[in-house]
Order: sequence, then C-alpha cells, then structure tokens
Amino acid sequence: MPQRSTPRSGPQALRAVDSHAHVFLGSLPLAPERRHAPDYDATPGEYLGLLDAHDVSHGVLVQPSFLGTDNSYMLGVLRAHPGRLRGVAVVEPATPFDELRVLADAGIRGLRLNLVGLPMPDLSRPVWQTLLQHVRALDWHVELHRPSQDLAAAGQPVLDAGCKLVVDHFGRPGGNTAADSGFGWLVRAAAGGRTWVKLSAGYRTWRDPLGAEACRAAASLLDAGGPQRLLWGSDWPHTQHREHTGYAHTRTALNHWIPDADARRCILVDTPAALFGFSKETTTS
Repeated sequence: MPQRSTPRSGPQALRAVDSHAHVFLGSLPLAPERRHAPDYDATPGEYLGLLDAHDVSHGVLVQPSFLGTDNSYMLGVLRAHPGRLRGVAVVEPATPFDELRVLADAGIRGLRLNLVGLPMPDLSRPVWQTLLQHVRALDWHVELHRPSQDLAAAGQPVLDAGCKLVVDHFGRPGGNTAADSGFGWLVRAAAGGRTWVKLSAGYRTWRDPLGAEACRAAASLLDAGGPQRLLWGSDWPHTQHREHTGYAHTRTALNHWIPDADARRCILVDTPAALFGFSKETTTS
C-alpha cells in the first residue's frame, strides 16, 4: 500500500487539540460506496506543519468516508506519532473485540458512523448491540455524522447502550437552528452528560460560517452543556470546500463562535484531553 514517510516532530506540550482532520493519499484504494473521490494528497507531514504554524499541538484523525473500513493508512500515521495524534476508525459492525483492541493500541479512541447519504442502520440488531458493548468496554465513543433530522434516531440508541456520543459538524442542522427539531434534540443531549459536539465545518451548513446563525448555534450548545461538551475541529483538508476555506480560517472561526477565552481554552485543551486521552504533560510524537 502506498505510504510516504512522515518526519517525527519533537516533544509537544498540550496547547490545543484539533479534534477533526483527515490524512490520505489520492492513490489509496477507495471504497465502492463513496460520495467523493479526492484527486490530491492530504499528507501527515502537511497536516503536522499546519498544526505547528497555528500553535495547535495535537490532532485527532478521522477515517475519511471514501476509504471505507480500510484504516491502515491512518493507523500507520498514528503509530508514527503516538503522543501527538489520536484516531477515530470506521469498522464493520461484526468486527471482533480483539481486532478493536489492536486499533486501541494504535491510538484509536472511537468509531465513526458516517451515515450521510446512506441508509439508516438498525442499531437494535444484535450485531450492532455487540459492537456498542465493545465500544463501551474500551471506553471509546461513537462519532456520528448525519443530518440533524436523523440525529435522535441514530444517536439515542448509542446513548441507550451506555456509550459516549460525539456528533460531527454542529449536528449538520438546517439553516435556522431555532426551527430545527433535530438540533433541539442535540442541545438537550449535550445537557445530558454523555454527548459531545464538534464545532467544526460550519461551511457545510451555513453560507457564512462566521455569521449570526452559526454563532447562535454555538451559543445554544455552550449554554446547554458547557465547554466540557464541546470540541473544535478544522475538518482539514476541507474536502469539497477547499476553494472556500483554509486552516487559518477554521482556527479563527472558534473565536467568533465562542468569544469567552476561558471557554475556548476548555474546548481546545481540557475537553479533548479527557475524551481522547491526551496527557497534559509534555509528550513525544
């Protein structure tokens, strides 16, 4: 499988965590079911360089949907940077516990359900219930990506199974969150103590991701769960939106969404450190 070497970076004190990014090569085998096929590379070297340039010390890599359940490229990157990076994998529901344990040893801390454009799975089936039991036993979370109208149907079974739930990209609400019942469910779930929301990829929902509606959505989530239930992610390399945004823009977006500096520090440091298992002590890559 094609892979490029990534230079190891030096010790990193925990200053900020980018909780949502992707690395891949355009030459990697693609999943048969995919919404997008990139014709470019998003290399770990480039990503780590962006972290360094924006004073972000650590990152969380999320398996891209177009690579399916072949997590091998991401796992290689995680193993090269065990102190600096964590990961979220995509697996088949029948994956045995021993295989999940191998992923955990490589730095995986959660499983992603990227259900955008896909049929809704029946999470009550025994195969899914067993997987959720494994997730709970590993103290992982389930990361959910689905438009807001389906968040309750997909997210509540995860919570009912006793698992932690992380919801991508503001929950992908409609433009008007005040009238969005799915976003309303997410706000209530954020207040419940086992649901986290990524303040990321506002450009996937709003024409102006720094505008009033995005700021109201962030404020609603902050009021409901506090900064202990919020994460920030760059969504680098901004697939299908690369011409409209960049890393610097996504980093400064958090300042617009969350004006309070203490709350931002919690979102950037304390919350991801606890959820993804980053040490606040100086670590090596």
